[in-house]
Amino acid sequence: MTTSQLDKGPAAGAARRGGRPGMALTIIAACQLMVVLDATIVNIALPHIQGALKFSTTDLTWVVSAYTLTFGGMLLLGGRAGDILGRRRVFTAGILIFTLASLLGGFAQEPWQLLAARALQGVGGAIASPTSLALVTTTFPEGPERNRAFGVFAAVSSGGGAVGMLAGGMLTEWLDWRWVLFVNVPIGVLIAVLTPLYINESERHPGRFDFAGAATSTLGMAALVYGFIRASEEGWKDSITIASFGTAVVMLLAFVFVESRAKEPITPLKMFSERNRTGTYVIMLSLAAAMFGMFFFIVLFVQNVLDYTPIQAGLAFLPVTVAIVVGAGLSQWLLPVLGPKPFMVVGSAIVALGLGWQTFITPDSSYVGGVLGPMMLFGFGMGLNFVTLTLTAVSGVAQHEAGAASGLLNATQQVGGALGLSILTTVFGTASRDEGKEQAADFMANASPAQKAEFAKTGELPAPWGHEVLSQGISTAFIPAVAMAVLALVTAVLVIRVRKSDLEALSGTAEAAGPAGG
Repeated sequence: MTTSQLDKGPAAGAARRGGRPGMALTIIAACQLMVVLDATIVNIALPHIQGALKFSTTDLTWVVSAYTLTFGGMLLLGGRAGDILGRRRVFTAGILIFTLASLLGGFAQEPWQLLAARALQGVGGAIASPTSLALVTTTFPEGPERNRAFGVFAAVSSGGGAVGMLAGGMLTEWLDWRWVLFVNVPIGVLIAVLTPLYINESERHPGRFDFAGAATSTLGMAALVYGFIRASEEGWKDSITIASFGTAVVMLLAFVFVESRAKEPITPLKMFSERNRTGTYVIMLSLAAAMFGMFFFIVLFVQNVLDYTPIQAGLAFLPVTVAIVVGAGLSQWLLPVLGPKPFMVVGSAIVALGLGWQTFITPDSSYVGGVLGPMMLFGFGMGLNFVTLTLTAVSGVAQHEAGAASGLLNATQQVGGALGLSILTTVFGTASRDEGKEQAADFMANASPAQKAEFAKTGELPAPWGHEVLSQGISTAFIPAVAMAVLALVTAVLVIRVRKSDLEALSGTAEAAGPAGG
């Protein structure tokens, strides 16, 4: 036994109240719920955050993107840190970072303070989330017990988004938008205190951190997202817009160069050498790009145009979760019969139809006809894709690489969401600005002197003129969202070549990878 093994032996890393797998699973699941929930709990509070901190609608997207970019960019590095430094130690560190960031975000008085806190939340989530999944494998023995633990973990991961929407509505309406962040603090502190009591430390494995890969990829994507958002406000000829896109190109090329030469890359480029896996990543990136934009803009529509309260807005999104669950259950049931490809094709086509329906949103659209119907289609299509994408992503990889393959799929989902939201925001900004000019002229011709005085003071058009501007921007923004879903559909048709005979191998590697989060 080596000295390093003695340092991390059972006595040094054993839980002080070990032997209680139920408590260990509760702690792990609570962490995953908190991280997944935070991707949506803030969404319902966005209109209130916008009013309190004076965000423009386009800049408001950074409240979402700051979290998803750092979460997606650091996700694989977080998993590597757990292997090298010990999973319990890294898990606790991630929880503490996430908790501190939540506290800072709750106290934010300026937009930049909230965005910095959201980015730090993403870092903490990226450290804690992959480590929590890995802790399931080290805490529970292989077999029925581990499978049940994975089932709980997967249920929390898939249901966290819906819980976040409803919890965000209740906290915002009953307390204040700041509580969508403050709520993480007592939960995070409790998890950090209980972790060393009930969870054993894992064995450490030698390895290297690919900081250069994580930094170049995250900075490159952040510059790309900023470029799109800047273009929506200042135009494509703006010098800062051009510089942002130039920085993105340089950073992303540097990322490819670093990864091609790194001994232990954060993103093994060989993962893209197989057509089915590459196609899967393209489909996930495209669908996530549309999904994040849909949730962002529909939240604004139901609260600002339909005048829903935060709780009503949270409840309005629950049927989407039901549709996703139904779609996922159907695909899992029929997968052995039909194989994965039909679900990717049909699922992507249904998503495109749902998004296409949303291009017809107007201020007169009702919840049932303008929001619920297309969202149900969208959710069902996404549900058909989730299981099949996860299975295909880990097909044909060695068992020890299955975690990296599924982790890369999760990272693709987060980064794709941030990128897609920025693209949709660019289209939204241009369309709403053009519509705003027309509505402002009509407003000045028909408004009362008091309304004109208020407009001169705030620069914001009141209803119904303001509703026309917002609705036109949203409906136009869904046009590129449809294009993203069509890209997923074309990729599923032309690239994916998985057969039913591959299912047995897929199931084996999928179990090794574990359930995908988020």
